[in-house]
Amino acid sequence: MFIDAVDVKFRAGNGGNGLVSWRREARIAKWGPFGGDGGRWGDIIVIADPNINTLSDFRYVKEVAAEDGQRGWIQLMHGSNAEDKIVKLPVGTLIYDMDGKLLHDLAKPGENVRLCIWGRGGYGNAHFVAATRRTPSFAENGDTGTKLNVHLELKLVADVGIIGIPSAGKSTLISCLTSVRPKIADYPFTTLIPNLGVMEYKGQNMVLEDVPGLIPDAHKGAGLGIEFLKHIERTRVLCHLLDAGKYEECIADYDAIRNELWLFNPELLKKEEIIVLTKCDLLDPEMVADLVSQIEKKTK
Repeated sequence: MFIDAVDVKFRAGNGGNGLVSWRREARIAKWGPFGGDGGRWGDIIVIADPNINTLSDFRYVKEVAAEDGQRGWIQLMHGSNAEDKIVKLPVGTLIYDMDGKLLHDLAKPGENVRLCIWGRGGYGNAHFVAATRRTPSFAENGDTGTKLNVHLELKLVADVGIIGIPSAGKSTLISCLTSVRPKIADYPFTTLIPNLGVMEYKGQNMVLEDVPGLIPDAHKGAGLGIEFLKHIERTRVLCHLLDAGKYEECIADYDAIRNELWLFNPELLKKEEIIVLTKCDLLDPEMVADLVSQIEKKTK
């Protein structure tokens, strides 16, 4: 299941407690405090993994916790430190606090951030020996793990975003250019989630993104609009598919989608745009040439 927004609580582990212990060994002239220090807690580290493209791992997981540090041991032995908790997130994940402030943007593969920083373990009683305190009978507790409630929002990262009205042929195009096999059918909104595919050409790779069909008022949530319009904000190029089979409505559809992009985010209109006419086999060559001419006039 494709999920692109979740609320999660991250919690670092607790530092290990120090130990109260005494040295009692044969042939040792001076006994005394012998308790070790506790180990440090584990951090929460989030990393952008290019092999993940959804936040579905957090559909039922609402809290992620790191390990606790181990308590101190006898004979001045230090408690073991806890392992850091590595959390893999999709590239393009935005991390917000619960007040809506952007904390981190994992925009590049391999980028990582420590969300919850470790704290030390508590000191054992051997740590508190002084000239006026030869036998301390107390130890220190470890630091409590830090907690952070965050909102994760995914905006997919792709080189080319394929947009257009429902049934314009977006899924067919990405299936021909990449190894992705999305559902293809002759009814609107066949595509319900964005599809990412990698096209290889002459040793170079390019990531394509098939965005679910857009309709008027998509920026207000009509159809599947506002839920997926955000995913084309990170693309470098927009590939706008126009259904030539709808000859009389083709140019109006183009204007309507461009208007929705502007209403959602005016910066989207500044992206480089490639216009592709689909289903041209349904028209006479003269009609196709007329559409091309109209498009050229609008884009000059």
